[in-house]
Amino acid sequence: MIGTFKANNPINNFLLLIYGVLLKLPIFLYPQLIKPQQVDGFLYKELLKWMSAVTTSVPFLSSLLTFLLLFTQAISLNNLVNAQRLFPKPNYLAGMSYLLITSLFTEWQALSAPLIISTIAIWVLNKMSNLYTIQNPKTTLFNIGIVIGTGTFFYFPSATLLGLVFLGLILIRPFKFAEWLMVLLGGLTPYYFLLAIVFLTDKWKGYSFPGVAFSSPVFQQTNLSYIAIGLVVLTTLIGYVFIQQNYRRQLIQSRKSWSIIFLYLFIALIVPFINATNTFSYWILCAAPFSVLVSATFFYAKQKWLPLLLHWAMVVLVIVLGYYLLK
Repeated sequence: MIGTFKANNPINNFLLLIYGVLLKLPIFLYPQLIKPQQVDGFLYKELLKWMSAVTTSVPFLSSLLTFLLLFTQAISLNNLVNAQRLFPKPNYLAGMSYLLITSLFTEWQALSAPLIISTIAIWVLNKMSNLYTIQNPKTTLFNIGIVIGTGTFFYFPSATLLGLVFLGLILIRPFKFAEWLMVLLGGLTPYYFLLAIVFLTDKWKGYSFPGVAFSSPVFQQTNLSYIAIGLVVLTTLIGYVFIQQNYRRQLIQSRKSWSIIFLYLFIALIVPFINATNTFSYWILCAAPFSVLVSATFFYAKQKWLPLLLHWAMVVLVIVLGYYLLK
């Protein structure tokens, strides 16, 4: 399986689809009931209301939409890895790793607000990685700000992605106040229109501004889930070692792209601490950088048994967790 996705073969897009369907078959067999959380934005809650009439009678549609989101994210992340030449040869390991990791936890396979934001986060990663080659990025930065600002209407803690943009600008571009200002203006633009609508419709009394609550995440997982977490972390650390060993051999743009991914991982690890409720779904924002690091383990390992052992151990956990805990 690893050897198949390690090759740069166009048919791997189709094979990745089949791979994802097999891994995520439990969510089609046992659809989950979607429940909005306290920090979820009003657009996400409106989306659930709009979908409830259909998904209540046909729960399969919710699972289908969730799978399409996850598969699209996997393809987008894989395209980012190949476009930025994060590895010496193009491959499909990042997409495979993303589908595999997100299959380990039932909370990461539900149509949650953080899952929607993951799509935005991968798009932001792609745009940030390309800033190094853009001479006048003001329009791109403004668009990034608008997308992140709109994303906060689905999940307000996603505003932390603005921190990724500002820190990324420090790393990949010389300081220009105008560029930083464009990001800020872009992030505020959706709120300008929102407040204008609230004012024109005279709904000030019924509107509450989203807030942030700092808390300590509480894990309520089974022993098998803790094993899965440990396995992902172990594979990620091994991948990080391989990346450091090959870092100097890469192009400058590729190094900067790796820096952006590490920055994003840092930001994603902060998000669960600024939520009023404790649920493992908030950690899905870490899935993308973890997947890239895990794919490094699969790509660079010279001992064939190591990636095979790690991969199939995760697959076994997916089967056990999916078919016995999700049921």
